[in-house]
Amino acid sequence: MPRVASGGRPPVLLIPGLMAADWAMRPLAQLLHRRGYPTVPARIGFNVGCTTELVERLEARLATTRERHGRPAVVVGWSRGGTLGKIVTLRSPQLVAALITLGSPNVNPLAVSRTVMWQLGMLRRLNAYGLRRMLGDGYITGACADSVRSLLASPFPGHIPYIAFYSKQDSVVDWRACRDPDATLVEVRASHLQLGVDPRVLRHVVDRLDALQARAAARAS
Repeated sequence: MPRVASGGRPPVLLIPGLMAADWAMRPLAQLLHRRGYPTVPARIGFNVGCTTELVERLEARLATTRERHGRPAVVVGWSRGGTLGKIVTLRSPQLVAALITLGSPNVNPLAVSRTVMWQLGMLRRLNAYGLRRMLGDGYITGACADSVRSLLASPFPGHIPYIAFYSKQDSVVDWRACRDPDATLVEVRASHLQLGVDPRVLRHVVDRLDALQARAAARAS
């Protein structure tokens, strides 16, 4: 895609998935740059921490981004990154211009494969051994998990566009859990690990983002 001027285009915060870091979002960041969108890395390290702590860090990141760019940011999250993105949007809608998720099980965050459940169990054990920045038991059961599920089910801000990409070929996340009734649903053909890097999917994401910006510009004129 050709590079275009960035005038009027919002910043885009990119949130990686479970056990991934900002490098995982680089292909999308590069494509967004060529389309003129300023991109903002999440800077949460590997996405293995406590949900509450990560959400607070993302909120601070969004607040700083708004101060720098003078406007709310679009949030794009892959897998668990999209779940964190929805929670941030629900908690701080004034910081978010739009939400786009890629294979994020926001209907049921635990609708995942046995492999992912094994990974979650490993992170829980590491937490129990003293690595407190890892996911604890509260992510799966208890008050923390109940709070996350309750928040995800709360009314979504009607003025914020929300687009959820999902794939029936996912195999890591149950695609039905990605069909959030709050979102505009977009089906694509890709595995879970391809959703954030497949050029065809990424072009769909940027095209949808361009369409959102065109409608916003039309309303403002």
